[in-house]
Amino acid sequence: MTSPPTATPSPRRRGKSASTPARRAEIVEAALASFAEHGYERASLRDIASRAGLTHAALLRHFSGKEELLPAALAQREEHEEDLASRIMTANVPGEQILSAVLADEFSNSEFQRNWLALAVAATNPEHPAHEFFLGRRERMRSRFTDGPLPTSDSELLTADEKVTLVLAMVDGLRIQALLDPSRDALGLLTTFMRLVAAQPPAAASSLS
Repeated sequence: MTSPPTATPSPRRRGKSASTPARRAEIVEAALASFAEHGYERASLRDIASRAGLTHAALLRHFSGKEELLPAALAQREEHEEDLASRIMTANVPGEQILSAVLADEFSNSEFQRNWLALAVAATNPEHPAHEFFLGRRERMRSRFTDGPLPTSDSELLTADEKVTLVLAMVDGLRIQALLDPSRDALGLLTTFMRLVAAQPPAAASSLS
C-alpha cells in the first residue's frame, strides 16, 4: 500500500520582523526615547529592548549595539523636526519664528537639553558614532534655510555658511542659558536673532524695491 503523501508543513508566520522598515522604526524610536531620558552613555540596550517590546537578544539580531542605533535615532529625530517645521509653515507662522517653534518642546525638557549638550560635546571626537551626524548638520540646515521661508543668502558681512554656523552656535548657547536660568525667554531671543540673520543688506533690500 502506498503511503499517503506527507503534507509539507507551511512556513511558520513570524510576527513583526526588525527587517521590515516599520519594525526598525519602532526600535529606533525606542532608542531615541531612551537616549533622550538617560543620555547616550547611560542608556542601556536592555532598556531600549524593553521599550520596543523585544528581548535583549532579539534586539541584538537587528542592531549590533548603541553605536549603530545612535545615528539612526538622530536621523529619525531630525525627520520629526522636518515634519514639525512643515506643519508650522502651513500655519503661516512668520519665518523667523519657525525654528523657535520647532525647538519649543525640547527647551521645555531640561533633562533632554543636558543630554543633547553632552552628546554634542562628545561627538566632537572624530571617533564618536554621532560625529558625522553633527558634522553634516550645518550643511543640512543651510539647505533648509536656503530653500525655505528664512533665506540665509550672503550679505556684506557674512556668508550664508557663516550665518548658519552662528545660528547653530546660538541655539546651543541658548540651551545652556535656559538651563542656568529657566525664567529667561531663550526662544524669544532666538526669534530676534533669526530676524537679524535673515535681514537683507541695505543694497540688496533697495534693489528689490
